[in-house]
Amino acid sequence: MSTVVSLVVALFFLAMGGYALAMPADLVRPFRLVADTPESRSEIRAVYGGFGIAVAAVLIVAVLRGGELRQGVTLTVACALAGMAIGRVFSRFLDGRTAFYPIWFYCCVEFVAAGMLLLTA
Repeated sequence: MSTVVSLVVALFFLAMGGYALAMPADLVRPFRLVADTPESRSEIRAVYGGFGIAVAAVLIVAVLRGGELRQGVTLTVACALAGMAIGRVFSRFLDGRTAFYPIWFYCCVEFVAAGMLLLTA
């Protein structure tokens, strides 16, 4: 089960990363962000693209190597996902209400993925 969870989360990050590298403006459009400069597209490609692909890669390596490396990587990625979701909740109190999609949809995805990783670490 832990292998499946890690690979599903890795696939999520790989897809997000690939999408960000290929189409940064499209990735952030649901959040009402505009990537209309080389600097903004570079930032999206770096943070969502490069980071997402790196997370996918370490999850895959962790699955292949197993042991303490798998536990450490799984815990680290789970904490990162939980931190992202907590940031969205924090923003709700500072910034007000938002529609379910995209904010709360991704908050749920992040919390569920973090929980599943923690349960299988």
